[in-house]
Amino acid sequence: MIFLIFIALLTGTTLANDWYDSQYYSFSPQVGSGKGLSYAITGKGRITGVRVWEASNSFIYGFQFRYGHTWTTVAGRELGRKQEIELFDDEAIVAISGKYAHNIQSVVFTTNLGRSLFAGRPIGHSFNMYPENENAELRFVSGRFQGAISSMGTHWALVTEPYGTNGKYLQ
Repeated sequence: MIFLIFIALLTGTTLANDWYDSQYYSFSPQVGSGKGLSYAITGKGRITGVRVWEASNSFIYGFQFRYGHTWTTVAGRELGRKQEIELFDDEAIVAISGKYAHNIQSVVFTTNLGRSLFAGRPIGHSFNMYPENENAELRFVSGRFQGAISSMGTHWALVTEPYGTNGKYLQ
């Protein structure tokens, strides 16, 4: 747990210096049991794609994000059916909801254009994650996995970089 907090703080500090104004940063606490190995899916710039692996009528086994044109390594496992959404220019993930018990049972990634990626089996306790500031978007996800994804938390911030952000570009 201390390692995960250290990674979140370190990554958050880097993000604060490079990509966003800290007044837009917020964190949605982890849901799930939190057992197993820790993970953090991070990258440079805006998230432009999401992949989720689900087993039929079961759990969420893995996540992968694309930042710009580069896919991250998979957090968890590539097991079961892969669901994928590629985001348009000026599209961002603005909410994540789903269900959890011991593991993450289902997840719904929702964009500012009203599109969604749904994966998993919707049973268990409900969760809803979204930024505190309406101008922020999903920056990265952290949590733990043990066979399947056992917990996840989200980090939200303003992104100003060249992948479709209303003309705001880094110099």
